[in-house]
Amino acid sequence: MSDLAERLAEVDARIADAARAAGRDPRALTRIVVTKFHPASIVDELYALGVRDVGENRQQEFTEKAREVGALDGLAWHFIGQAQTNKARAIRAVASVVHSVDRARLADSLDAAGEGMPPLDVLLQINLTDDPGRGGVAPDGLEQLAAHAAGRPTLRVRGVMAVAPLDESPAAAFERLAACSARVRTVVPEATWISAGMTADFAEAIAAGATHLRIGSAITGPRPTPR
Repeated sequence: MSDLAERLAEVDARIADAARAAGRDPRALTRIVVTKFHPASIVDELYALGVRDVGENRQQEFTEKAREVGALDGLAWHFIGQAQTNKARAIRAVASVVHSVDRARLADSLDAAGEGMPPLDVLLQINLTDDPGRGGVAPDGLEQLAAHAAGRPTLRVRGVMAVAPLDESPAAAFERLAACSARVRTVVPEATWISAGMTADFAEAIAAGATHLRIGSAITGPRPTPR
């Protein structure tokens, strides 16, 4: 077994243990492998190991890596980074899911880029900090953004996404995210996805109801120096 296969198996076992400890079915969770800064070849290796969800957070790397990998049946590309409106068309050309819709203008740009394309699954990114400069919509603007995004004909609002703040326990942050998710469902009842949890805190995210986990280095190994 390769080192990559061993790390993947170990993380999947930890995910299953955390899910069972929370009284949840591990099969209900989507594990997204974040391949940031790794070469495109790692996606081919992961695919051969059964991975069908990969994530990137920089548009240029997202686009280049998808081009190098080419068409792989059933592979879903998740864009999880901050998105600029002028990159919406490039993101839309590749993404199966965009996790970082945090303002109406971005929703509009992704929608405009989707003419003639299948609906794009999107998640509303929530800023769980007091810093307005951080990515994500402020919680008090959540319902308004949900309604706006849900009204875009080529977008399909699936749920919410957040990153736990560094100065707060992940469990507390993810509890607040779960409450935000419930608020979004008052506007978009089918928006049941919660994208939360990374290498260091996915167990807490699972306990709080996360459905999608974004895990990088625990599976891929140390990240190479950025190009």
